[in-house]
Amino acid sequence: MHSEIAALVERFVAGDDSAFAELVARYERKVYQVAFQIVRNHYDADEVVQETFVRIFKRRNELGKVSSFTSFLLRVATNYAIDLHRRQRSHDRWPEEDTPAMAQLQTILSADVRTPGDDFRDRRLMVEIIRALDTLPPRQRLTAILHDVQGYSKREVAEILECPEATVRSNLHIARTKLKKILRKRLRTEE
Repeated sequence: MHSEIAALVERFVAGDDSAFAELVARYERKVYQVAFQIVRNHYDADEVVQETFVRIFKRRNELGKVSSFTSFLLRVATNYAIDLHRRQRSHDRWPEEDTPAMAQLQTILSADVRTPGDDFRDRRLMVEIIRALDTLPPRQRLTAILHDVQGYSKREVAEILECPEATVRSNLHIARTKLKKILRKRLRTEE
């Protein structure tokens, strides 16, 4: 798989636009899932996907020097998504009453879920996890999302976030500790 991606990247750098189309087809869902976890709505996640691939296209000459296309791609996507999310927060674009319901619905649609028949308890827990994740600082939240939700290894998360693996382990530990505390408190008060 890695050699196949490397060959596609090489063809793209050489000017083969069909190789770029193949890279987009292979990675757009993955970029969408990561972006959605950060921006929490379909429209902005779509914008992140589009802008990410526009930026990759414009930076095609840099790709020859990149050791991992996936890490580079997700770094571009997460950086743009974080910037977009910060701008949203400063403008309070989305009405508060719509956010939890839309976030829950869109998370279910964008993530790899078992079936539409998941019971009420799982959906309630998902809403609480999303709310708890939103309380974390951006780096801790992103680390938890990339590792625990998206399934990337600590080494891959370190590449994506351009930080040492020890920082990823630390952020992940702190994020999990905070999440456990928040979820334990919230789930007890609702019972």
